[in-house]
Amino acid sequence: MGSSDPFPTLESLHFPSAQLSISQTLSSLRRSALSVANRLQSIETDATFAQEVADHYGLPLVANERCGSWYIPPMAKAGSAYFKSTDGHTGQWDFSLRRLNLQLLPLARDHGGCVIVDSTRRGKLMPDALSKTIPIWSAVLNRALFPSATAYHPIRLPPDYLGASEEAQIENRIEGFVHSLKSLKLDLDNLRQQLGKPIQIAWANRTYFHPEDLHTGDEYNLLVLCSASRRVHGAEMSEGGYIQGAGDDSEAWAHGLTPPVFWNNQAILKSTPEDELPGLIDRLVAEHKLLDVAKDATLISPTRNLYIGSGAGINDGGRYDLVIDCNGSADATEGNAKRLNLGCDSGKLGSRDLRKCLDKVREFIGAHLGADSSLSVLVTCENGKDLSAGTLLAIVCLFYNDEGGFDASLSKRAISKQFIRQRLAWLVSSKHDVNPSRATLQSVNAFLMQPPDY
Repeated sequence: MGSSDPFPTLESLHFPSAQLSISQTLSSLRRSALSVANRLQSIETDATFAQEVADHYGLPLVANERCGSWYIPPMAKAGSAYFKSTDGHTGQWDFSLRRLNLQLLPLARDHGGCVIVDSTRRGKLMPDALSKTIPIWSAVLNRALFPSATAYHPIRLPPDYLGASEEAQIENRIEGFVHSLKSLKLDLDNLRQQLGKPIQIAWANRTYFHPEDLHTGDEYNLLVLCSASRRVHGAEMSEGGYIQGAGDDSEAWAHGLTPPVFWNNQAILKSTPEDELPGLIDRLVAEHKLLDVAKDATLISPTRNLYIGSGAGINDGGRYDLVIDCNGSADATEGNAKRLNLGCDSGKLGSRDLRKCLDKVREFIGAHLGADSSLSVLVTCENGKDLSAGTLLAIVCLFYNDEGGFDASLSKRAISKQFIRQRLAWLVSSKHDVNPSRATLQSVNAFLMQPPDY
């Protein structure tokens, strides 16, 4: 016979719907805390701090892309840097030969230094780019460019932030990085003149300015590494809407909004309800693209006739004799002997497409410049950083001598990875946001290092 009480107790009952409701409520609260409006307000707050740091040191603001540009109004931004936190990750410390950041040298010389702005998401005081990548870069340049200024040779790292073992391991790698930089065969005397003085480092964040008494000086250029966001230990819901590192990973939340569009439209963005923001952002971004006139192409030094740019309309005025458009439809160039469209897709698929197109590039350049080596050549892609850079890398490896002159007879020479790295340095030091993807570089390497077909 069963229990004398046929009714279940309240404690024995489960209410899945109630549990789900609590879970949904927490998720909703988190989404609300991470709203676009809260992100933009947090960015404004952090930008105020970055400007205060610049005023304190009397130095211009430089954005460590891409996150850093959110925290600097365009009119206040003196330049951009491209230091990756991955080059500072524990055990993966590196001096990137693809991101030399040589554009900072004359800027630092002219102003006595600069404030490099970046941020990181919840829980960390600063990103690895500021704590390790830039200190590594600075130590390498100091040793390579100022061998007698030994006081600036040891790497400077943030106080009480890394373990002694990690600091020692990083220090032990610096000399190898110096050797790698020298192996690129760049003009070190010219780089020394561009920088003028060794680099000294300071850190500025919401916890401390270190060293407290360090300012600009006659003996060094001061790089202040500024982490713009306040460190948050708990969940965003407990911070009254403040989001640490709000500008990070903008592809996931910004609906296409970019820093220039944000700073040019602050008032209307702040006054628009959250559910109407995606539509407004679409309209503002579209308007910005219409007003964003194609920028001039950049000369790849030491050549005197190779240029890199972005956008299909960059040669509408006919300034360049020959054009290679990596993304343009191949059918669109039929009958135009001075234009070569490669028809590459976007992303990794485009990098694979490029591998199949480089034979056409070799034939196109060999035929035209072989007949007249003074012709100017413009190579473009959607962003002017990836496929166009890979195409130009193949061209300078195949046809250009160490002085930057065209020589068709060089196209049959054996090419090594070290030689490709040296030629890549031409591109990186000429256009500082050039960033060919790993897939693009693999395609170029495979093409250049294949056995000759003769």
